[in-house]
Amino acid sequence: MRWPAQVENLLYLEYDIQQNKPGLFGAVTTLIGMLDLNILTVTGIGPTRRGLLLETHSDAKVRALHDALIEVEAIRVTAFRMPTLLDRIALRHGKRLDMAEINPPTYRFVREELGVLVDFLGDTLLEGGNRIIGIRGMPRVGKTEAAIAACVYANKRWILLSSTIIRQTIRTELLLDESNNSIFLIDGITSTTRGNDAHWSLLKKVIEMPTLKIVEHPDVLLRDGRLDIDFDFIIEIRHHDDDVIRCEDIAMSFSAFDLS
Repeated sequence: MRWPAQVENLLYLEYDIQQNKPGLFGAVTTLIGMLDLNILTVTGIGPTRRGLLLETHSDAKVRALHDALIEVEAIRVTAFRMPTLLDRIALRHGKRLDMAEINPPTYRFVREELGVLVDFLGDTLLEGGNRIIGIRGMPRVGKTEAAIAACVYANKRWILLSSTIIRQTIRTELLLDESNNSIFLIDGITSTTRGNDAHWSLLKKVIEMPTLKIVEHPDVLLRDGRLDIDFDFIIEIRHHDDDVIRCEDIAMSFSAFDLS
């Protein structure tokens, strides 16, 4: 493991306990204190892992800390870097997100973790950029709820291009002030089953815009084949860990509330 090439005041340290000796955490924090590195946050991440956010002002002391910690047999350093978004979520909620190592990256949540999901997605939206995010899940699991809550969290305006929330929404054009600084929400099933040519023309235009897009039921939209979309990452929401998401089981004919 390498230390950050450049230290910008904040350092995320995470380690896994190999030998749970009495006073181990105290020894680690004492070492950090002796190097005059300030501990801003400490969080337990699972039963054997600890995460710490440190304030630093010296590359040499950061290097010294790293060299000392890797010699401690009772712990295994698993992260030593400037904090990422996933690190901040781990510190805030005491757990690391479940991510499948596939393409595109896929993050898995259960419904009781919607608070963690909203933080993660909301912070992602705050970062901005040109991203297309897919949300996969069975009906009534909280897909639209999470997407809109994340937009509110990020203080961003959200535009429903297609949706089943409240009533079925099929947009065919944008207002003049909706093209800039907006997050567009698309329901793949609604667009595929109810969208006309004008709607699909709008979707193509929006997908090509350098802004944030969130697509529910991304597999259905891709299977339709009318749009070529590269998702930056996918979010999966389940009621329980062992639930299976089956697109073929989702009825293509639905009422206004079936898929919210």
